[in-house]
Amino acid sequence: MAKWLVIIESNCADPAREDEFNEWYNKTHLPDVLETPGAVRAVRYERTAPSEGKGKYLAIYEVEADDLQTWRGRTGRMSDLLQVTAKSSFKQIYSLSM
Repeated sequence: MAKWLVIIESNCADPAREDEFNEWYNKTHLPDVLETPGAVRAVRYERTAPSEGKGKYLAIYEVEADDLQTWRGRTGRMSDLLQVTAKSSFKQIYSLSM
């Protein structure tokens, strides 16, 4: 089975509802994603110096799946507050642990 990192940059579509957005992301969306078969871990970060055109938030998902496109199609409830600014996926090709 292949290992992946799925990286999503996002913003809240309504800055006045940013607390609601983060509550939904952390307590609804991430748990939904982690219930999806193949999801291993989910982590979120906030950009400390946001710039125009970039996402303020970064989510990184560790996934084990042979077919990443099928996995992406089953990943949790969505919100109209989510505004994705960039997304990427990376297939693991090497790992070294100490």
